[in-house]
Amino acid sequence: MSYIQQLKMSHRCLWEKTVTHPFVLEMGEGTLPEQKFITYFAQDYVFIKDLVTMTALGISKAPSMEAASILSDFLAGIIDPENDLFVRTFKELGVNENEYSTVSASPTTQAFGDFIVRVALEGSFEDVATILYVTEGTYLDWGTRLLQNPNRRVINNVYQEWINLHGPNVLGDFVDWLDRYLAEIDLSKVIVRTEYLFLTALRYEYMFWQAAYKGQQWLEGE
Repeated sequence: MSYIQQLKMSHRCLWEKTVTHPFVLEMGEGTLPEQKFITYFAQDYVFIKDLVTMTALGISKAPSMEAASILSDFLAGIIDPENDLFVRTFKELGVNENEYSTVSASPTTQAFGDFIVRVALEGSFEDVATILYVTEGTYLDWGTRLLQNPNRRVINNVYQEWINLHGPNVLGDFVDWLDRYLAEIDLSKVIVRTEYLFLTALRYEYMFWQAAYKGQQWLEGE
């Protein structure tokens, strides 16, 4: 078993809590209140900018053309002008451009975004790959589970498209490549840092769901 798989096993309770969060389950059932999804989606729209920055920095540190190409393809899927998912979805949810373009990061979104950009600036390609394994791996996990659940009853087209976007047909090859890459390299000298990155990213993924589901605001100054 590779070290990254050992980490997944060691922190399987938190991984499981993340991919089976009530937000995810209710989205799969079609019962998630729309306002909670809007809150989440707007924060993801803010966060995606930091994910793009981290990935771009990771490409610049890639150890091979293959690794650079893999991350470039992933990045292209996010920033391709033809990918109007966010604009279309906001419109369908009744959120106008002024509303979604002026959304401020929640405390969790700000902290998570700052974390991944800092890691990409200061760390290695392997650090970026570890974080991507968590962010995209957890999304692939819950997306696959929802798609394969014979009892799911998604009646909301927005939710269905979001679920489809995180199934094996879209994320499977990328996460498989990250898994293989991290299994093939020697992480023995950085096991403490790798676990820190893995666990911190996983904690933020859980907190991201929680913030959207329960609500989260900055404290107001006097």
